[in-house]
Amino acid sequence: MPLTVKSRRKRSTRIAVTVLSGVLPVLLGFAILYMQAGRALQQSTEQTADEALRQFNLMLDNTAEAARVLLPLAGNSCNDATLALREQVTRRPFVRSTNLVYDNNLYCSSLFGEHQEKVNPGDYTQGQLWLMNGNPVTPNTALLVYRLSDEKKGALTTLDGYHLSNVLRLIGRQTSLLLQVGNHWLAADGKVRDGALPVLPVAQSVRVSKQYAFTVAAGFPEGETWRYMSSEYPPLFSLLIFFGVVSGSIGHILQKRASSPSVELQRALEAGEFIPYFQPVVHGDTKKWSGAEVLMRWSHPKEGLVRPDLFIPFAEHSGLIVPMTRSLMQQTAALLAPISASFDSPFHIGINITASHCQDLELVEDCRTFLGAFAPDSISLVLELTERELIEPTALTHQLFEQLHGLGVMIAIDDFGTGHSSLGYLRQFNVDFLKIDQSFVAMIGADALSRHILDSIIELSAKLDLGIVAEGVETQEQSDYLTAHNVNFLQGYLFGRPMPGADFINALSHH
Repeated sequence: MPLTVKSRRKRSTRIAVTVLSGVLPVLLGFAILYMQAGRALQQSTEQTADEALRQFNLMLDNTAEAARVLLPLAGNSCNDATLALREQVTRRPFVRSTNLVYDNNLYCSSLFGEHQEKVNPGDYTQGQLWLMNGNPVTPNTALLVYRLSDEKKGALTTLDGYHLSNVLRLIGRQTSLLLQVGNHWLAADGKVRDGALPVLPVAQSVRVSKQYAFTVAAGFPEGETWRYMSSEYPPLFSLLIFFGVVSGSIGHILQKRASSPSVELQRALEAGEFIPYFQPVVHGDTKKWSGAEVLMRWSHPKEGLVRPDLFIPFAEHSGLIVPMTRSLMQQTAALLAPISASFDSPFHIGINITASHCQDLELVEDCRTFLGAFAPDSISLVLELTERELIEPTALTHQLFEQLHGLGVMIAIDDFGTGHSSLGYLRQFNVDFLKIDQSFVAMIGADALSRHILDSIIELSAKLDLGIVAEGVETQEQSDYLTAHNVNFLQGYLFGRPMPGADFINALSHH
């Protein structure tokens, strides 16, 4: 990385580091692709099993309805009931035949008319369904029989195995799909087999009908994950190898570089390589954009875009964070001030400050210059106190915050709830907002303890009459929860990722 300082290493160590730099991304990439393929296959089988369950339920709804209509006729003369039996076959989709039973004796059939055959209720799973391997009319052909009984009266309706295997074949084109009724199961080939369902080795999903006595299982054979990867990911494999070569080359080059962090940061500052990125903040209730947090990124000429966690600590330690923030504010003003007159209401702009900013009153002048660049009353500037370094409550800091409030600048505590000084800041400084750390937001719906802490922070902000911003909102469930708890503002990937100035201005025109 840009701030890595070269140390003396043996040749064997440098070679090992270079090889590891190239191999580890490839191995990690393969592992990620393997997990992604597993998730994709699991999702496929779940969708397939759900759809098959739905289709079988619909088919059995028709057979069950036919049985309900015919049940009152059980015990009547077959001559009187034959027309009604055949009418149900004609009217009900998927119904192949209908039969009347009295005292466990099948005496009337839509196929044969008067007919005598004993009915064994024990053949039917839960007294309801029997998956047969054919009958005298169609031997060795699957048949699903639905039984409905009321004391001695009974009605049997049958569903042709062709329809069953057709569903298994069409819905499960990419998967192995099985239908189980009791101790019998049916595959897409239309053959009924005895015994328990076989285990499908990859991504097996099982669904049990809540309405009828059957189970559906979907899955893939052994080795399907690798087959899926080989068919879907070949370009990514090439890309992984490319990244491995690039990563190894970078590891080799970085070991040869010699540059102190402060010198490199100073060079980058003078070259204007620290640029603003903007992440939108939305109203908790309407989800309309209310402002943005300005985030610093390092556009390195060789390394590309560098994440802030890789250079901000060095900047704070070296004391360069103050001029870097000043440059960030100047660039932000140059980007947004020309369009500020079009803002319908004050647009909140959040900028991070640290303990280094609180050692003199220059920050007041920086904020005054920043606000002066915008149309009057078009923006609200919010300074967000980070906690990487402790801000001491001295007379100077109290004077600084008082003058900032006099300019209309608001103060927020960033990542509230994670730092050791958050509650101390509330007591010692006059703040306007709390920003809930994303670690608490991420636990919504998953971790009860973190949710209780989150609720306590929200309740605390309400009691202190403070505004509240929730960071790291990534799911609709999190958004709904925070909105329901009257959180004022939301920020996270659900509403927008950090973006360059030009992209942000373009997106802002749509919000």
